[in-house]
Amino acid sequence: MKLCVFFLALIAYTVGTSGSAAQGDLPSKSSVSSTTNAPGVTDTEIRIGHGGINGRKLTLLSRDDGYSPPKTVEQIRKLVEEDKVAFIFQSLGDVTNAAVERYLNDRGIPQLFLADGSSRWDDPKHFPWTMSWQPSYRTEGRIDAAHILQTRPDARIAVLVQDSLGGKDYIAGLEEGLGDRAKTMIVRQLTYQVTDSTVDAQISLLQASGADTFFDISVPKFAAQAIRRLWDINWKPLHMLTLVSSSAGGTLKPAGLDKSVGIVSVAFLKDPNDPQWDDDAGMKEWRAWMDKYYPEGDRSDGANVYGYLISQTLVQVLRQCGNDLSRANIMRQAANLHDLELSMLLPGIRINTSPTDYRPVKQLQPIRFNGHNWDLFGKLLGG
Repeated sequence: MKLCVFFLALIAYTVGTSGSAAQGDLPSKSSVSSTTNAPGVTDTEIRIGHGGINGRKLTLLSRDDGYSPPKTVEQIRKLVEEDKVAFIFQSLGDVTNAAVERYLNDRGIPQLFLADGSSRWDDPKHFPWTMSWQPSYRTEGRIDAAHILQTRPDARIAVLVQDSLGGKDYIAGLEEGLGDRAKTMIVRQLTYQVTDSTVDAQISLLQASGADTFFDISVPKFAAQAIRRLWDINWKPLHMLTLVSSSAGGTLKPAGLDKSVGIVSVAFLKDPNDPQWDDDAGMKEWRAWMDKYYPEGDRSDGANVYGYLISQTLVQVLRQCGNDLSRANIMRQAANLHDLELSMLLPGIRINTSPTDYRPVKQLQPIRFNGHNWDLFGKLLGG
């Protein structure tokens, strides 16, 4: 299975450690030697990928888990015990990451900026070595509920949701946002499995519910199917699509741009298809980066912007580490990002973390698709 670098099921970066921590406790600064690095860290190398940081070359190691929790455990153990990595970066999925969360925390190995928005990862008290990056699904659900209440207070809502930890988070956020009205406004809720071949049957049943608002909590493959199916059966509810499936290149183009007009979603990064950013310095910088390092990449796919931003965040963490490339300091710096401005984030959105706040991105901007690109509307929202 071919996967883009930033969505690899398992991405490991050997940067350094001063040893394992007992039961996942994050060591204090005074307990860590600034001159003791992990296996794999030398005066000339940090295993990551492109370029270099703090005078060291970066080398990337990766393994594919096939989105299977048992294989995730197997591959993570190989990365830790055979490849001697210092931390795991951008590992994909909810059940897959959950399968190795305890293993990594018990050994004091940073599980950094994983590719999943489940609220499970916002628990520095119990899992101080695990941190996500994107806004949480629960927050997004609350923001979507607020939009519905403001624009369609009498909405009849149909929900399609993946049977997963992340799907449960979205539903929890939606119900929290709707409050006491959730039981009457949500008229039908159906699930799908990631192994299903199609969601056509679910869409037909949701249409039969009489809903005028469709909250589509699905990954890109099934979101594209849902868009096409709505078109084919001439069902025209307000279609609300989740952030993870809002890529024009990854979801809307395969579904049909003409069939996607009017879909509402949220965003936190600049849309490379939107002409309003053509003269933007950050967009020009990203396009130059694509030309140099990924010329074959799809410029309409927001995932390529996501990968750029997540990598910039990691680079900032490593720069803040200086010459103290211990696991403890890597995690400490990840939990001390302050008002970090990245050029492809939407205006006003900043990266912030603390030892008690493990969600770097916390703001979202409502967007609506016009057939060519996403239009921003309303104000920046947090949850």
